[in-house]
Amino acid sequence: MSFPRYPKYKASGVEWLGEVPEAWEVKRFRFCVKSSNAGEVIDRTYWHSGDELFFSCQRDPMTSNFADFPTWKRTSAQDLLVTRNATPYVHIPPANAIYSNVVQRCILSDGLLRIFVANALATVCARLREDGYGVSIPSFSYEKWCNLHLPIPPLPEQTAIAEFLDRETAKIDALVAEQRRLMDLLKEKRQAVISHAVTKGLNPNAPMKPSGIEWLGDVPVHWSLPKLKSVATFSGGGTPSRDNPAYWNGDIPWVSPKDMKAERIVGAEESITEKGLRSSASSLLPPGRILIVVRSGILKHTIPIAINETPVALNQDMKALSFDAAKCLGRYFFRWVQGHNDQLLFAWSKQGATVESIEHSYLAQTVVPLPDIREQAAIVSFLDTELAKFDTLTAEAQKAIDLLQERRTALISAAVTGQIDVRGAGSAS
Repeated sequence: MSFPRYPKYKASGVEWLGEVPEAWEVKRFRFCVKSSNAGEVIDRTYWHSGDELFFSCQRDPMTSNFADFPTWKRTSAQDLLVTRNATPYVHIPPANAIYSNVVQRCILSDGLLRIFVANALATVCARLREDGYGVSIPSFSYEKWCNLHLPIPPLPEQTAIAEFLDRETAKIDALVAEQRRLMDLLKEKRQAVISHAVTKGLNPNAPMKPSGIEWLGDVPVHWSLPKLKSVATFSGGGTPSRDNPAYWNGDIPWVSPKDMKAERIVGAEESITEKGLRSSASSLLPPGRILIVVRSGILKHTIPIAINETPVALNQDMKALSFDAAKCLGRYFFRWVQGHNDQLLFAWSKQGATVESIEHSYLAQTVVPLPDIREQAAIVSFLDTELAKFDTLTAEAQKAIDLLQERRTALISAAVTGQIDVRGAGSAS
């Protein structure tokens, strides 16, 4: 849907802003604020581990009741919070929220609608990031916030723009939510397809037998039930001394848990030299090994597993599995782990351990139901074909989300800078 422009414009005097509607003003943010103050340092005992920069006494992010701390500074219902850390952000806090020393509480002047000012500030921040402003500086100080130019329409127009954006962004957000639900369903279906193929095989009429593993259930009667240690060998890794520069920035990718974000590993964030390799407990692994994270916080949720397509070395939080080619295909085991991620997380974890890790003895003793090599290859080929379909649909859904979010940002920017006139856009728009 397209929207008209205003009848008349004037120069804003701000290069990036260009022209604004004739009746609008352009003000520095300092003239939009009655008063402001920074929050206070809040003991880390009460600090939320996520990205939130303010705290409501109605929400308890850790174990404390913020209502027990009446002397801490709190917001009113008309305040804005702006951050003073490296990337500029704007927040509309709930009333009576506690704010920390990394945010500035801004009490807006009369005649300004908080949601409009927040959207205008967010638009300015986005433009500054696009232009590279503030990227390399350690903090976006409040003085820099004060010097930002904002386009300010009369209050009735602020209200009309805010109501328009509420309606239109709600529509976009609903479409984004639909795409995200689709992605969740695709993920669930993908997991189910893997799990079924590596547990029941491709023949729906195959006779079954108990696997002897409660969570696994029955498997085809002709499948064998070896322990992993009888079909695979294991190798670990290590870290060269960080104190010796000659060990680092070489030609050998040094894979750690932070690199395990894709199914195939073609490089790593860090690399080591031949000298560094010889000095450590790691070894050079040829392509085609199954790499698995055995120690990392991510093991609370998932088992990162991948196949290296280039020679690599590992750090001590990783293991590589090499399979007897006559008994088990590495790519089959790879899919088997993916198909049983939740169950294996529990089976491989040492109960009572304080660190998320996979116990090697549990890993080695794992019973892996195996068809013969030809059937393994057929299952792998089937999954490659089927999963490619899911991946395509997921990529399309993500592309739709990206386009919708771009549309949302562009719509807000156009409305709060007066590039479109939404005063006549009713609720049916």
